[in-house]
Amino acid sequence: MQMKYRSVVVAVLLLAGAQVYPVMAQVDVEHYIRSNEFNDIKLSPAGDYYAATVPLGDRTGLAVLRRADKKITASFTLGKNRHVEAFWWVNPSRLLISISEKYGSLDQPVWTGELYAIDFDGKRAEMLVGYRLQGDGASTSIKNKKAESVMAFLVDDLPGDDKNVIISVSPLTQDDPWTRAERMDVYTGRRVQVARAPVKNATFTTDHDGVVRFASGFGQDSTNKLYYRVADGTQWQLLNDEATSHHIEYALGFSADNRTAYLQVDQAQGPDALVAYEVASGVRKELLRDATMDPQAMILSDGTPSVLAGAVYHDGKPRTRFFDEKSATAKLYRALEAAFAGNSVFITSSTADGKQVMVRSTADRNPGDFYVFDTTTKQAAYVLSRRNWIDPEKMAEMRPITLKARDGLVLQGFLTLPKGDAKSLSMVVMPHGGPYGIHDDWSFATDSQVLAAAGYAVLQVNYRGSGGRGRAFQQAGAREWGDKMQDDLTDATRWAINEGIAASDRICIYGASYGGYAALMGVAKEPGLYRCAAGYVGVYDLAMMQREDGRKSKRLGNWSQDWVGNDVGKLAAASPNLLADRIKVPVFLAAGGEDEIAPIEHSKKMEQALRKAGVPVETLYYPNEGHGFYAEAHRREFYDKLLAFLARNIGADATAGTK
Repeated sequence: MQMKYRSVVVAVLLLAGAQVYPVMAQVDVEHYIRSNEFNDIKLSPAGDYYAATVPLGDRTGLAVLRRADKKITASFTLGKNRHVEAFWWVNPSRLLISISEKYGSLDQPVWTGELYAIDFDGKRAEMLVGYRLQGDGASTSIKNKKAESVMAFLVDDLPGDDKNVIISVSPLTQDDPWTRAERMDVYTGRRVQVARAPVKNATFTTDHDGVVRFASGFGQDSTNKLYYRVADGTQWQLLNDEATSHHIEYALGFSADNRTAYLQVDQAQGPDALVAYEVASGVRKELLRDATMDPQAMILSDGTPSVLAGAVYHDGKPRTRFFDEKSATAKLYRALEAAFAGNSVFITSSTADGKQVMVRSTADRNPGDFYVFDTTTKQAAYVLSRRNWIDPEKMAEMRPITLKARDGLVLQGFLTLPKGDAKSLSMVVMPHGGPYGIHDDWSFATDSQVLAAAGYAVLQVNYRGSGGRGRAFQQAGAREWGDKMQDDLTDATRWAINEGIAASDRICIYGASYGGYAALMGVAKEPGLYRCAAGYVGVYDLAMMQREDGRKSKRLGNWSQDWVGNDVGKLAAASPNLLADRIKVPVFLAAGGEDEIAPIEHSKKMEQALRKAGVPVETLYYPNEGHGFYAEAHRREFYDKLLAFLARNIGADATAGTK
């Protein structure tokens, strides 16, 4: 039934449907690589409409569906590489939309700072603010909009005000680098300044009256500062300076009476803490601090105003923790967790009266189902699934694991296992991209499921430098490319061998982006450990990456100087393309010609070095793809070639039937 809604949405958005491929002998790749039907869905404040993001290849659109009959009442999409990144019901009939750009399926989205608005029935679709806005004129029905070179982001949707929102506005010119908060009319785009940040590159936090109370940002020294003010028109006070405190503090929101602010605070060791800050007295009280993980998502109470009630933690399977386990929000979550046992549940939105909530249920074998739960009748009604063709019972299990690196550092990761006996398996080690601040978690992972369906165990490790485990763990990976970060992957691989999970002579390492770098560095540094390596849109020449950093500064800043280092000798010693003579196993490389994160020149230089060294190398290049392949035909060919490459080099322990 959901396929019908998808086809209608795609037709409305005037984009071609996905190509369907014949079933493969071993793994039906198309079964896994088809895009989600929908990504996220939210209830309107009155509960009579849904709004959902819809993946459409190289872009993401928005569709509004009437709840009574799921008829499409509005749709919104922009051009190639432009995505609806976030959306909000700002009143019962109007949505605000924020846009990002991605130049490949694996690229981290770059928010463009453009805000659009559209009515539930598709009318009055307008760009309200952004650097591409042309302003008043014959081509637009809205007057009052300013044509400025700025980026804007939603700060507060002002639940009690159906006409206005609070946004942050950051000029893109150096003439005025200071962020300001403005009240914006969601119909006309008219904006009025309400606050000006005391620090550059600022974000704002409001109280429940819509008053801007916190500003957080950083200047030329790249150290974070947090400021607080008592009310409109009062002076900003410096609350925390990373340069002197050596930690960062973020303002998350306020209690219902605005007397207490909630902060997320870095710790010298271990995960971040959630802290209550009494704004009148300055007294602080730690509310939650997990033993292993940072809070990954904040849980809000239902109703108006919504206030912070707890957090989700992602060590192994996701866990929820609350400030008050006896609160109505905690009891609701505990009831939902019992009803959807084995899944992670999260409330994405609710009606204005809090009587109905949208619940997302996900798991390692479930990409995501959505339900509307009636808090009065205690009944849940199914809405739709992200991939309704996926049968969780036929998917592979992802098991959380922990192990110690050679220096004693505790590492966390996941092992996805094919059906059958989990002993002496062919195994693929799959380091995540990023690398800093990113981490693998317990969720449905397409790559892992494809490989497990082919019979491989899949090992994922959150090596040092990964996010989610506090400031010290992430900084432990600074300037450790090819060194301790790589050793963590090596130690995890040997752990799997010692545990009897992996056959020592049938292990390959495969990754994308930084993971591609780690794959090639792995076979250069540990020539006897792996039987093959596959690098997808990877970087392989660190000196070249440094030279490119200036060109990409608007996207990445100077992170490579701070986190990778600038010692020429060390960069060369950690560049796989300069170590090709150490690589003794077959290699598969895939890349896109439009990749701005890991330009295809990295892969071509790696290929040339391997061929010169006499190393067997296979390649798959697409000139019109970016940082990860968008086109379904290209993705299918990539997985077909990857599976064939693995089969030739480490074989498969089990043959999965078609789905």
